[in-house]
Amino acid sequence: MKFKKHASLVLLSGLIFSLILSPNLIARGADQGAQADKSKPIIIPDAVKKIFEEGIPSREARMDIPFTIIQHLCLPDFPVRTNLHNVLYFKVKNSDLGFTPLTGGAEPEKKKKEEETESIFQSTASRLQARAHVFLQFNQIENNVVGEVAREVYIPVMMQVDGSSYEPDKEELYTARNLMPPGNYLLSMAIASADLKKIGTQYLECSIPDEANFTDRLETTPILLVSEMKQMPSRETKASVHKGTFTFIIYEMGLNMEKVFSPGDTLELFFYILGAQPGEDGQYAIEINFEVLKGEEVAIRYAPGNYTNPLVQQSLPLVQRVVIKSESGEKEETRELEAGKHILSMKIADKVTGNAVEKKVEFEIVK
Repeated sequence: MKFKKHASLVLLSGLIFSLILSPNLIARGADQGAQADKSKPIIIPDAVKKIFEEGIPSREARMDIPFTIIQHLCLPDFPVRTNLHNVLYFKVKNSDLGFTPLTGGAEPEKKKKEEETESIFQSTASRLQARAHVFLQFNQIENNVVGEVAREVYIPVMMQVDGSSYEPDKEELYTARNLMPPGNYLLSMAIASADLKKIGTQYLECSIPDEANFTDRLETTPILLVSEMKQMPSRETKASVHKGTFTFIIYEMGLNMEKVFSPGDTLELFFYILGAQPGEDGQYAIEINFEVLKGEEVAIRYAPGNYTNPLVQQSLPLVQRVVIKSESGEKEETRELEAGKHILSMKIADKVTGNAVEKKVEFEIVK
């Protein structure tokens, strides 16, 4: 998979860093947060809440609308980091979302002609539309006991697809995103039809880290392999559902979920380092050593990366530089990484605190 670079990707770290350091924006964000807290909370319908209450003890899914939660990830919000972007990747079959032809109130005579045409030729609607509801309920977990409801989220869903490419039996990848404070939660998630006659549920225990707890160690948010990124006209302020992508600040991002690449591709990494601290000059001093391993052998060793920002973006070309020795001397050649399974090793060190952590990500090269 070739990653298409955008100027927005290059500028993202600088944008986030300016948000981190901007007291005016922090104050403004705090004001907005205070106003949001005063707003009326979103209420999940009683029919859905009853199903949640019945399902929480056993965590047994309801399969009226079957779906699967694939991955949970989180990223810090900026400029105010009291909440984090909470992102759920899930799969659901097209037919279970209830796609129907998009109607536009055709005139009676026109509609009659269309019906006559359909009696002779099988027609396919040019556009199909699905209307549904997504509900998220977060119960706090303390000492392995499910406690009170901490937050309820309602996300209306309206999707349109091209009728000519519609595959009813295909499972598509979607994301649901909202902002959540740190904590340990039991997530109850429901997808419901527009009339609430069909309700599917899933349950997931999830942990949203508190950056303030990482004073004596380093940790990272999930290591994301980005496949696409584009800048949006404005920040998405409400909880949302998207097909295949999620939003972060003013960016829409897609991930290589399969972690499968072609020879010559580039790994585009994106993650945040928890526990890194700025020095007396206010600057971060982070060093990361990247290596690609094939089994126990080092296939690629990159030059160390130095960062003044705990939000890391890094491009790593999947090519080897090989020194060829001959009677005429030495020359360096570039070779594509061979097919097969590989491991990306990242040794992260914070030069301010002296803390370090190593992370590994498996990926595969397929010709």
